[in-house]
Amino acid sequence: MLRVVDHGARTWRHEISRYQWAVLVATTMGWALDGFDSSLFTQVAGPATTDLLGHASSFYSGVAVTVFLFGWAVGAVAFGALADYVGRVRVLMIGVLTYSVFTALATLSGEFWQFAVLRFVAGIGSGVELPIGAALVAEAWNNRHRAKASGIMMSGLAIGSFLAAIVYNFVGGFGWRITLAFGIVPALLVLFIRSHVHEPDSTAQVKAARAVRKQERAAGAHKIAADRFVLTQLFTPPMLRRTLPCTIICIGALFAFWGVTTWTPQIVRVVVGEHGVTGNAAVSYVSWAVAMLNLGGLLGYASWGFIADKIGRKPTFAMSLVIGIVAVGVLYPFGTTFTTYMWLLPFVGFGVFGVLSGSAVFFPELFGASVRASALAVTNSIGRLFTAAGPLLAGVIATQWFHGSLALATTAVSGLIVISFIGLAFTPETHGRFLYNDDPTTSVDGRVAANIVNEGIRP
Repeated sequence: MLRVVDHGARTWRHEISRYQWAVLVATTMGWALDGFDSSLFTQVAGPATTDLLGHASSFYSGVAVTVFLFGWAVGAVAFGALADYVGRVRVLMIGVLTYSVFTALATLSGEFWQFAVLRFVAGIGSGVELPIGAALVAEAWNNRHRAKASGIMMSGLAIGSFLAAIVYNFVGGFGWRITLAFGIVPALLVLFIRSHVHEPDSTAQVKAARAVRKQERAAGAHKIAADRFVLTQLFTPPMLRRTLPCTIICIGALFAFWGVTTWTPQIVRVVVGEHGVTGNAAVSYVSWAVAMLNLGGLLGYASWGFIADKIGRKPTFAMSLVIGIVAVGVLYPFGTTFTTYMWLLPFVGFGVFGVLSGSAVFFPELFGASVRASALAVTNSIGRLFTAAGPLLAGVIATQWFHGSLALATTAVSGLIVISFIGLAFTPETHGRFLYNDDPTTSVDGRVAANIVNEGIRP
């Protein structure tokens, strides 16, 4: 008697190699520890500024965050372009070491300007993780599970921020220097990356193609778009019509992300302070609020790829944007109790953080492997350059427009997330396929199936 075996229930495990798991673990851990570093910083930015200046200042707290974001943008573009030429893995390790070491060194600052400079350098290293990690996952997970893997990788940011909230809960009372010293932990990740992660096959293919083009050019071949420097390619046709909308999506998303992640700790301090909870007594309240924000973010990140595989990339983007806009608009202007924040912060995190997961899933499908890390870096970095002043702006307008209300200022700045709808309107639905091959003179836009590069997948 023949026995019928249902292979469908177990095939997905056999479709995923040990190398793919290693890449996912390394990039998720890297992004988690990046989030751990950043979240620790936002929770101590106020106390650190107060200690170094001798008085509290929302303006200088915003400055500290802003210089970090500028460093992030600079590092992402520089190292992203480098990764498209020399490979992903080595550049990823350099970035992890940079942001962990310089985060720890910031604890030795005696003046505010020293603190700001060290945070800028830490930002340069931090900028490496998202574009290179997302590109590495997209290239290693070259199967029907790619979107899910990318979403899981992005959930690392919320996991790290959640862990930072736990650390802050236990050590925050010892001061900002002790707390920020835990930022050295990510350096240990380099040992795992070096042992278990190698370059994806696409890196070797791109290098081989460039070598062939170099020989052809030496023999007198005409220059084509693919011969240009990767950053030049992104800002000239045909890639410009992908770069620009993706950048606009990032600008809107990052205004909201940095608005809520930077100022939620301070807003919660104000809320509980109005009920008589101040100083070290407020530490646990802040840590729990940050944990709830990142719990929602974790769900938003991790579920994004699963939802996108069901309903499409663009509808999932729209879903995240709407949830983020509504949650921010309800909580920050009208939330007056800690309990309200605990209930609604997960919804804020789910929507606002989920949009960023979308960029890690969606954007790699719009750019070829020869420019992918640069594309992810540029679109996110321009977004960060536009939004780097967001935390600073919130501190300024809280004082000048909203009578010192950081909650209303954060609502105004985060409301700029609506800009993302403009970029979304000008991007094509990918349905899980790579729409560009590595010859940027060829744009398939899903219309010429024969030209879809082999790294693409079917949903």
